[in-house]
Amino acid sequence: MGKPLFYEILEKPATSCIIGLCTLVWFYIHKKNIGYSHVGLSYETAVEGHHWRIITSAFSHISVLHLVFNMSALWSLGVVEQLGHMGLGVGYYLHYSIVLVVLSGLLVLGSYHVLINRFKFEYFRRVTAVGYSCVVFGWMTILSVRQPSSKLNLFGFLSLPISFAPFESLIFTSIIVPQASFLGHFSGIIIGYSIAWGLIHGMNNYWAVSMLGWILIVFGISLKQSGAYDFQFLEIESVTDPCLPGNGRMLQMSSLLDARDELV
Repeated sequence: MGKPLFYEILEKPATSCIIGLCTLVWFYIHKKNIGYSHVGLSYETAVEGHHWRIITSAFSHISVLHLVFNMSALWSLGVVEQLGHMGLGVGYYLHYSIVLVVLSGLLVLGSYHVLINRFKFEYFRRVTAVGYSCVVFGWMTILSVRQPSSKLNLFGFLSLPISFAPFESLIFTSIIVPQASFLGHFSGIIIGYSIAWGLIHGMNNYWAVSMLGWILIVFGISLKQSGAYDFQFLEIESVTDPCLPGNGRMLQMSSLLDARDELV
């Protein structure tokens, strides 16, 4: 018989908080009838200055099935918090979750940029992605390198060897869920390997807090500049002539109604 849920929550405090946050965000989105285009990440909106979407897209899930699938996988991956003796643990989990959220989002945008401008795939200009899967795939990858004997449990009955889980899950979701973002998941895998192999390293409490501070600053400034939210106390001085047409544009959500949506 397994441990009571209460004790498992105590053993996975960071994972439990992230699952709680994603669930609250999903409930708010559902309650307010908010769509992909309002919170998702796309190349077009990033060019418009909506850099805050790198964060909102990661923690947003539109359907309950999307939320349950990601959170079920994340709960299983929360074992990372219990591996302090292997150099992992709660601190490591929090530090590199921040890295995975930011760098996987930036890598997705970079991939879109190359596909659009180098290979002329205009389709990717308005693809809108949401979901925590980039981070989930990143942790699958890290765990597959650092603890290859582990198992990934989904929905309480499906168990996959963690050493094959990243690519098994990548293929599985691409076949079963056509809207799943292959680029988003693959970006998480790339960043995950970069962390596991030590290409990205050196995160500690100081760098994590510093990075989080810069994220909050950029988040607030981009919200202000994009016109998505008006911070009365935050004034951004324009470097262009306000009399010229086209300045201070606010993204018109009606123009995104036909945007292509992807789950990540």
